[in-house]
Amino acid sequence: MGLFGRRTAPSAGPSTEAQPPAEHETPSDSATSRLWSDGFGRVGTRSLQILAIIAVIAVFGYVGTRLTLVVIPVLIALVLAAAIFPLVSFLRRRGLPSLLATWVSLLALVALLSGIVWLVVRAVVDQWGELLAQALDGFDSLQTYVQDLPFDIGDEQIASVREAAVNLLQSDAVGSGAIAGVSQTADFVAGFFIMIVVLFFFLKDGPAMWEFLLRPFEGHRYERGQRVGAATVSTLGGYVRGTAIVALVDAVGIGIGLAIVGVPLVIPLSVLVFLLAFIPLVGATVAGILAALVTLVAVGPVEALIVVAIVVAVNQLEGDFLQPIVMGRTLRLHPLVILFALTAGTVLAGITGAVLAVPVAASIWRAIQVWDGPDLPARFARKKRPETV
Repeated sequence: MGLFGRRTAPSAGPSTEAQPPAEHETPSDSATSRLWSDGFGRVGTRSLQILAIIAVIAVFGYVGTRLTLVVIPVLIALVLAAAIFPLVSFLRRRGLPSLLATWVSLLALVALLSGIVWLVVRAVVDQWGELLAQALDGFDSLQTYVQDLPFDIGDEQIASVREAAVNLLQSDAVGSGAIAGVSQTADFVAGFFIMIVVLFFFLKDGPAMWEFLLRPFEGHRYERGQRVGAATVSTLGGYVRGTAIVALVDAVGIGIGLAIVGVPLVIPLSVLVFLLAFIPLVGATVAGILAALVTLVAVGPVEALIVVAIVVAVNQLEGDFLQPIVMGRTLRLHPLVILFALTAGTVLAGITGAVLAVPVAASIWRAIQVWDGPDLPARFARKKRPETV
């Protein structure tokens, strides 16, 4: 039968013909097959595959950190394009030519961003030194109250916390790097123009670009690409628009509360609340602590407690009422996943990475949710049994 003949049982006659496949099946081959087919062998195979995937991700991460001048503007442009693409679609439906609708939307966005930057520079940077001094004085005042507590807190612990707070407030990430950006003006300007150019083409030719990338695929793979693209754009846009609304409500609510209490520097504190609201979980906490410290040194301890109560009340209103209505299904991530994404984004790209990490993670999860159908997640993400926990 030859090398590819089927193996048959030996005949009962005296002459038996040698089985060629058996001649090539050596004991070492059989042992190797058994070695990789048992439980430990399968674990080893999966481990090698996981290590290969991690290596590929590490390479892409390393390249991305070396090309931040290109990668970060492109990611920002993608997020902004997803956020304002409904405006472009609306203008096109109203009869405006595609190019004119793109220019109108782009100029409106640039004007809005320029206004925010001007407000930040005018309200925060000019008073950043005073804000920092009052926050540190508030920490020193808090230290005197802490020493009267019934449990002992050592001076070394307090000094280490104060040093960490000073390093955070004086770091490039919070000071000159995130707000002023004076030391990296050239990179900022270059990245800004790259972002504007990429954003223009995303708004004008975004669907055509995605169709070009999907050319190699047909049938259900093409439909999957369409679903993933639509889900990613919807998630990114909904996240940015929803977060901006929530951040504005937080800033206005906390700002009104600070003004009623009589806290100075209301405008820079409100602007910081608005900006830090784009960093989930930790942003509102940092803004509340800063406002309470400024209130403690400028007004008094009772007013500082009132400010803490105002911040907690606004955050509860946001988390329990406003965010579920505004965000909807945009950000269905566990807080632990958000924390891991924030940590990874901060390590890789600083404050910018912290802002972009959560919407990117939410988009990836949303793409997984529509991988095999509009309401059918990828196989590994489906429920295999009733989950009662």
